[in-house]
Amino acid sequence: MLLSTKTFIWYISAFLLFDELLHCHARNHYRFIVKEAPYTRLCSTKNILTVNGQFPGPTLRLHAGGTITVDVYNEGDYNITIHWHGVKMPRYPWTDGPEYITQCPIPPGSKFTQKLILGSEEGTVWWHAHNEWFRATVYGAIFVYPKPETGYPFPKPHAEVPILLGEWWKQDITAVYEGLLATGGDPNVSDAFTINGQPGDLYPCSRPDTFKLNVKHGKTYLLRIVNAALNDFLFFGIAGHQITVVGADGSYTKPLTRDFVVIGSGNTLDVLFHANQNPGQYYMAARAYSSSSAIPFDNTTTTAIVKYNGNYPSSPSLPYLPYYNDTNASFNFSATLRSLVSEECPISVPLHVTTQIISTVSVNAFPCGFNETCLGTNGTRFRASMNNISFLLPSIDILEAYYGNLYGVFGESFPQFPPSIFNFTAQYLPLFLEIPKVGTEVFFLDYNSTVELVLQGTNVVAGIDHPMHLHGYSFYVVGQGLGNFDPEKDPLGYNLIDPPLLNTVTVHKNGWAAVRFQANNPGVWFMHCHLERHLTWGMSVVFIVKDGQRQEERLFPPPPDMPPC
Repeated sequence: MLLSTKTFIWYISAFLLFDELLHCHARNHYRFIVKEAPYTRLCSTKNILTVNGQFPGPTLRLHAGGTITVDVYNEGDYNITIHWHGVKMPRYPWTDGPEYITQCPIPPGSKFTQKLILGSEEGTVWWHAHNEWFRATVYGAIFVYPKPETGYPFPKPHAEVPILLGEWWKQDITAVYEGLLATGGDPNVSDAFTINGQPGDLYPCSRPDTFKLNVKHGKTYLLRIVNAALNDFLFFGIAGHQITVVGADGSYTKPLTRDFVVIGSGNTLDVLFHANQNPGQYYMAARAYSSSSAIPFDNTTTTAIVKYNGNYPSSPSLPYLPYYNDTNASFNFSATLRSLVSEECPISVPLHVTTQIISTVSVNAFPCGFNETCLGTNGTRFRASMNNISFLLPSIDILEAYYGNLYGVFGESFPQFPPSIFNFTAQYLPLFLEIPKVGTEVFFLDYNSTVELVLQGTNVVAGIDHPMHLHGYSFYVVGQGLGNFDPEKDPLGYNLIDPPLLNTVTVHKNGWAAVRFQANNPGVWFMHCHLERHLTWGMSVVFIVKDGQRQEERLFPPPPDMPPC
């Protein structure tokens, strides 16, 4: 391992001690070397794909509205792409990163210089691999600081600490991915969750390397939390302490103080933690929220230690976290998030909708092929869909095809509304509803149109929560509910005053979510479920936002070193 545990702990301690130097770390150029490195977890060692030999990868730091470049060198054995999750990339989708959507992958032995252009985001966003399942180990945080002449809308914390929540498999992640494709069933669940790459005290061979956060009594710390887990929502809390959410997905929120939070795969939270309890040691912990008992999940708990300065007995207690399937706890948390609205932090919720889209999000199933053994429900092969279209990746990226007027790469028939209307959340549904169509369909949006997108969960095959992520945009979550969306009644309860501004919204089990955004970022933008198995099965769609009339409303040209298809 290139970065030893002692070195890592020393780095965190120095980071906390010299927080006043933090903003000086922002720079405009980074170098990512993607390569394999040996890491030991859970009593065994394996090679994993890393950036710069680090797991998790390096943290990027920049100021709001800034632009940086990252030279990505692929020195591994596999194709790779890197996505900058939550970075809006105005007019520049070329380096957004999703494989075969905005680029073809970077082959081994090649380099691609990726430009990150920030829009209005401020807070915590992140980066990760965006092909196959390599984001299991290829990920890291992005700290977006206020512009130098401004400050936070809350008292400056004593220190800022990344808290990266992830998953670990003893098995090689490529084997997990290939097994999913081969069997058509659910993937092998992870063997552990991790906090900053470490499983924590409750797992075998893990206690010596548990991540420790040293704190001073009376000080306040900004925890920049990222849920980088592939297939899980997570409950998170700190024993004996309340935590206050002040930001989500790169946007400020009204302070929300809770004993615990729930964070969907792909989401980020900025959380203030006040070290105001009796000095000692306390666990921070995370474990899965899984709303369906029919779906296997990792039911273990990852821990880190909050240690007050001084010498104290090493017997920390665990925080209260809700039970694994507590949908009410998850729904109530997400329903109480609100945008911070002030003169310094204005918001602009679209009030007049010009384009409404209603889309189902479903887990589906195909009959097993001839001479195949399939492990999906009743011997089927799992798929997933939006509006009954299970997305199929092309072999040429859609952005190149759109920009170069290449025909035959994608279709333009994604339905604006569900093709079949039924009781989406009924307990028992006809089997014919399980089989989707398969295609590479996109939906065009006029420049500057105001869009309302309603995402309706269904109980086809199995109802479950879906964290739905949109590239290139943040959106206002104006409504959420359980059950079927009522187009007459539910909009009457929309929050158009201070809805949260997110890039990943939770569609709760057999529920719905309504989001609004202004389509003012031309380009090709991917929307998909951020549970990796659902993305692999096809729960995604591509929005193409047309150019506007003026030059500043049109796509920038591509960079000269786009990876070849």
